[in-house]
Amino acid sequence: MPGLSWKRSVLPGPALSPRTPHVSSLSTAPADSAPQHSQQEPPTVRSALRSPRLLKTEIFGGLVVALALIPEAISFSIIAGVPPQVGLFASFTMAVTISIVGGRPAMISAATGAVALVIAPVARDHGMDYFIATVILAGVLQIVLALLGVAKLMRFIPRSVMTGFVNALAILIFLAQLPHLLGEDIPWIVYPLVAAGIAIMVLLPRFTTMVPAPLVAILLITLAVVASGWTMPNVSDQGELPESLPELLFPNVPLSLETLQIIGPFALAMALVGILESLMTAKLVDDITDTHSDKTRETWGQGIANVVTGFFGGMGGCAMIGQTMINVKQSGARTRLSTFLAGVFLLILVVALGDIVGLIPMAALVAVMIMVSVGTFDWHSIRPITLRMMPWSETAVMLVTVVATVATDNLAIGVVLGVIAAMILFARRVAHLVGIEKVWETDVDGDDTVDIRRYAVTGQLFWASSNDLVYQFDYAGDPTTVIVDLTDADVWDASTVASLDAIQSKYSARGKEARIIGLDGASLQRLERLSGKLDGGH
Repeated sequence: MPGLSWKRSVLPGPALSPRTPHVSSLSTAPADSAPQHSQQEPPTVRSALRSPRLLKTEIFGGLVVALALIPEAISFSIIAGVPPQVGLFASFTMAVTISIVGGRPAMISAATGAVALVIAPVARDHGMDYFIATVILAGVLQIVLALLGVAKLMRFIPRSVMTGFVNALAILIFLAQLPHLLGEDIPWIVYPLVAAGIAIMVLLPRFTTMVPAPLVAILLITLAVVASGWTMPNVSDQGELPESLPELLFPNVPLSLETLQIIGPFALAMALVGILESLMTAKLVDDITDTHSDKTRETWGQGIANVVTGFFGGMGGCAMIGQTMINVKQSGARTRLSTFLAGVFLLILVVALGDIVGLIPMAALVAVMIMVSVGTFDWHSIRPITLRMMPWSETAVMLVTVVATVATDNLAIGVVLGVIAAMILFARRVAHLVGIEKVWETDVDGDDTVDIRRYAVTGQLFWASSNDLVYQFDYAGDPTTVIVDLTDADVWDASTVASLDAIQSKYSARGKEARIIGLDGASLQRLERLSGKLDGGH
């Protein structure tokens, strides 16, 4: 466009300082790379097998998780509209497989409510064969997405969304226990038993940590109920437990485009929900254990686990926050061994010891999950001093994530809406950091009129901050030569280039010249490549 100068010009008046690139002292590592700081070597399966203390922790952790998985897996099977063994077998195959191929040691993967909700329509409308085919295809899609690097997108999830995710999980875990506490059919004895279970888990660790408190609570409450003969809801009331091992099967569906059209959308939704929940849970465990996990490996590991689960007739799944918190926080497990044993113990309990497991009162498991809920919630995030200190936008993003997750009962929706809210509020905040001021003017020919005026623009120029840029100049009152100095600004997108083109055009229409100086690097390249080619700027 005529009159527009991209290069640095030597002009009368104060010299322009050269643009100095900003070099951060902090390096940004890829999401999958190991941290550069030194830290204590985390326990491994080998070290656990060599240490009786660590081995005991892993074994008890896996056993408690297995007990807690049984009613959950049965409930999720009911949500999905499939027999109980479909969820139970899925929990077994998911846990065992992910313990081998996953990227986050000690994290528990099994059948989940989010996955059940996503693929339930397939079982209802098309039958079990299409249901299993959907699970297998979802696993394949997760492997493909892992190879495409989708795990690296975790770096774009801000802390406020992560806090909202954790708090929403805690609320959902607690709400899931209410059906076992409220209702006309709930006997009064359930409430003191739940209170007793909570008391055991609060008080026992003060005296000993030799045995996980949740396991002690489950055993003592079960013994008390069996010995007294009290009648109350137990695990067997949740659904029939399987009596045989899972068998390898292949879904009887035609390999056609029509089949893909039926299962494709559900498989993609399941893949995305599973990846999101698993990576968010893995990040949470990273923070709790102060260790790093391989998010890409976890992503394709989830895919492999779902493929294996599908071929054994399971409903698929992903990481489970509640059971993971039992394993990591309540039991103190840290290795893949606890995850593997959780799956093995689950299969043994439901197949070989189904009659005994069926006697466990739901009150005991409810007490465990309430403690998990309390331990999961980030209480620091809602303290008055924290809320006063935190920017309102951060609190708003956390609330959006919590409300959306609880309202939809879908963690993926909550996280996505939280990230969108964070992006909008961040863009709004950065947009207000752009400044424009007259910094210098001069009379070149000595006729007592200003011939050249320079504006200095500072800040990050992008679609949210540059749209009003065109209205900040005095086109009628400015002299014949105007300098727009962008030394302390950066051009990030086509919207900014279009605004700069519009500024130049408005001056040109009045017979004046606008010079744009001060850009270099990517900002200059972006301006040179797009200027004059964007109709929206005219």
